[in-house]
Amino acid sequence: MPFNIPILLTWLRVALIPLVVGVFFLPDEWMTLYDRGLAATVIFIVAALTDWFDGYLARRWNETSAFGAFLDPVADKLMVAGALLLLVQLDRTNAVIAFIIIGREIAITALREWMAQIGAAKSVAVSSLGKVKTAAQMIAIPLLLYNEPVFGMMPTSLIGRRLLDAAAVLTLWSMFYYLRKAWPLIRERHEMS
Repeated sequence: MPFNIPILLTWLRVALIPLVVGVFFLPDEWMTLYDRGLAATVIFIVAALTDWFDGYLARRWNETSAFGAFLDPVADKLMVAGALLLLVQLDRTNAVIAFIIIGREIAITALREWMAQIGAAKSVAVSSLGKVKTAAQMIAIPLLLYNEPVFGMMPTSLIGRRLLDAAAVLTLWSMFYYLRKAWPLIRERHEMS
């Protein structure tokens, strides 16, 4: 397993996931609900920034590796799934929305793995639609973790819920996009067996 700064940042993201969830389970005398939301938001944002930064450094320093390519999306999916499960627990999002987003991630990850095994990974490469979906959920989640109006005016809860709803719609749309691209190969493999 290679060890470099980009992989260290990815491991840091994995380590931050339990902290995002954990601050909501600290004893009440340690933190108020507002402090918990603020702490979880800051930790989540730091973790999200490591996602961008580790990829940037890996490409810039030419330190990409198969292990890094494996670990990075796993860390991303764990981060989003952990935050969504917490938001369901806190009643800040609907379990159906969380299921759609998490379920799609599992399905598309399995599809990509299978496509890579048959040598067709490029046909399900990340699309711009997937990037827009990711951006929507990465903005929505910290807004919902914070869940307090900013400057007494910006309703983070409402904006976060609407963005997460949009992310769920984009999630389904991008899933169908990837499945449509993979369908000819799926049908071909099925007919061969």
